[in-house]
Amino acid sequence: MSSNDLENKNDVRQSVAERLLMLLKTHGELQASDAGHLLGTTGEAARQQFVKLAKEGLVEAKSVSQGVGRPAQFWQLTAAGHARFPDAHADLTVQLLQLIRTSLGDSALDQLITSREKITQEHYRQAMLGAVSMEDKLQRLTDIRTREGYMADWKMQEDGSYLFVENHCPICAAAATCQGFCRAERDVFSDVLNASVERTEHILQGARRCAYVIKYQ
Repeated sequence: MSSNDLENKNDVRQSVAERLLMLLKTHGELQASDAGHLLGTTGEAARQQFVKLAKEGLVEAKSVSQGVGRPAQFWQLTAAGHARFPDAHADLTVQLLQLIRTSLGDSALDQLITSREKITQEHYRQAMLGAVSMEDKLQRLTDIRTREGYMADWKMQEDGSYLFVENHCPICAAAATCQGFCRAERDVFSDVLNASVERTEHILQGARRCAYVIKYQ
């Protein structure tokens, strides 16, 4: 095998590996058969890739009993796997927030969050111009948040409410340092959608994603 062939083989392997990591990030835990189906390959091929990723510490398997027969094996991201998805300038952001808090106090930090909230609110309101239905508004919000790195999506639920999810938080380190960011974002969603917004899953509380139930006010 030539060096070029080996290089191409490694590129393909890396591409498949990154796609598997993305699937686990956006879908949550998966069996190899389901992952293979989503990738357009076999379950065994996906399993082999998962085993390689597990050796790198990026994924891990867990067994789930499903009644009679052998337990089913599900794959999920490890903390290192989640860390492959960037947290925008996390270390610098945390240092700056801590510096503001220690030097200027919590009130200055609250003022910073409020100012950011107002800017974000105005930006999102402009993006909503012309959107009439909740579906249109949610799709626009989804597009904005996805561009900002949140891997957002939404769907209508059986009871007529809407589920808005964010599979990644690019400001997670900042939000962990000051959870006012999370409160401000929920308030912005409620304002621009003109709806009731309840967070039902929270990455900072150990969930895989942040999820919000949206209802007309």
